[in-house]
Amino acid sequence: MTYTQPQLPYPSDSLAPAISQETIDFHYGKHEKAYIENLNKMIQGTEFDNEDLEDVIKRADGPLYNNAAQAWNHIFYFFSFSPDGGGEPSGELADAIRRDFGSFDKFKEEFEKAGVSLFGSGWVWLSRDQDGKLFITQEPNAGNPLRKGLTPLLTFDVWEHAYYLDYQNRRADALKSLWDIIDWDMVESRY
Repeated sequence: MTYTQPQLPYPSDSLAPAISQETIDFHYGKHEKAYIENLNKMIQGTEFDNEDLEDVIKRADGPLYNNAAQAWNHIFYFFSFSPDGGGEPSGELADAIRRDFGSFDKFKEEFEKAGVSLFGSGWVWLSRDQDGKLFITQEPNAGNPLRKGLTPLLTFDVWEHAYYLDYQNRRADALKSLWDIIDWDMVESRY
């Protein structure tokens, strides 16, 4: 199977000022492209050759896992945004956030704190278990909650290449800005 990089559902300059066109062009255009190209080279002739990407993430190890997870994580991340995003979730997801975190503002505070306090590079995730309970997890490097049996709903990338061109070392400011572009319809559909 050959994995392909989907085209973003918005122009690369449309998420500014939260994420600049330059960052999207480097981050999605170059970093993500490299993960997919490496994945396609590494997977040939392995037991994972014809598997869905999520199955590769759940079972592979080493460089194959890292490239598969990073390819999936970046697509998931960039497809969580919209130039018309922001606001708050509604429906069942909003109810679950209030139930499990107390309020939407408290959830945002905990999510940002998890992203800022993750040492080094990685991801902060909002996921649900099979009963619908929500969890915030920190995953170093290419980590993905699929490996823990959770269903990812939202992620913020805390690798420096995700924000350095726009925010330098101000990770907290970068994370705070992402709330303005979250496509809550997409996140709710994952719940």
